[in-house]
Amino acid sequence: MKQSIEISIITVNYNGIKDTAKMIESVQSNLSIPYEIIVVDNGSKRDESLLLEKGYPFIKTIRSEKNLGFAGGNNLGIRQAVGNYLFFLNNDTVLRDNSLHYLVETMQMDPKIGGASPKILFNDACGHIQFAGYTPLSEITIRNQTIGFNESDNGQYDTLSRTPYLHGAAMLVKREVIEKVGLMPECYFLYYEELDWSTQITKAGYELVYEPRACIYHSESNSTGKESPLKIYYLTRNRLLYTQRNRTRKSRTLSIAYQVLVAYPKNVLKFVIRLKIPLAKACIKGCMDFFRIQNVKPD
Repeated sequence: MKQSIEISIITVNYNGIKDTAKMIESVQSNLSIPYEIIVVDNGSKRDESLLLEKGYPFIKTIRSEKNLGFAGGNNLGIRQAVGNYLFFLNNDTVLRDNSLHYLVETMQMDPKIGGASPKILFNDACGHIQFAGYTPLSEITIRNQTIGFNESDNGQYDTLSRTPYLHGAAMLVKREVIEKVGLMPECYFLYYEELDWSTQITKAGYELVYEPRACIYHSESNSTGKESPLKIYYLTRNRLLYTQRNRTRKSRTLSIAYQVLVAYPKNVLKFVIRLKIPLAKACIKGCMDFFRIQNVKPD
């Protein structure tokens, strides 16, 4: 009798076939529970889905001629997934053991848990922590902290805990949650969509957790660069967009005013002083483009 698929692993590929191949091979070598891998080739310059399908015939591939962004690409994968749980995994991550099964075990223990993220370590020689949970976004500044960021992993964050947001590089979500909450919001294109989605999931009555027994390794920002104009643009625009969609009246007005009149002018000045003019322009453009976006408030 054929086993039912427990986890649908969905990854978005954008001109990153080498990273994606390493990720697939790491899953194949380490994960023992029934799974499927869905690779969405999200507007790569060449059709990398055909190459991946040829090299790994057991995977599902979806080709989009247009880059639909992080949420748009993942949503294509969601529509094809058959697993009881959907695991959204960045293509620049790797598994080194079979610990992902702890995510499923934890979610099966409590029906209130709608999503879980593992411990995430940087995939380098140091192996420092990238993610061990989040603190909540502040009401006005829309800033928060990533718990454990860049610390040595000495077991100090090895306790299961609630987190207000899942990490976009690795997040397991129950199928029933997606059926209730809906797909990822596609208005962001890049950055903040998983924070918004997490907010909608918790508003629907579910809890989100950080499960440290599960662990993955992540090579951060291989596709956008650690400090690129593209990244600055979307972080600037989408912080405002998140505010517009997820804060109410007075706090929304105060937060947008703070960002536009205080935070972003300060960032632009900082970039100019450092002679990072493209970054300054990207910050200004991100702020201006936010005000061009219409109908961004959720129903």
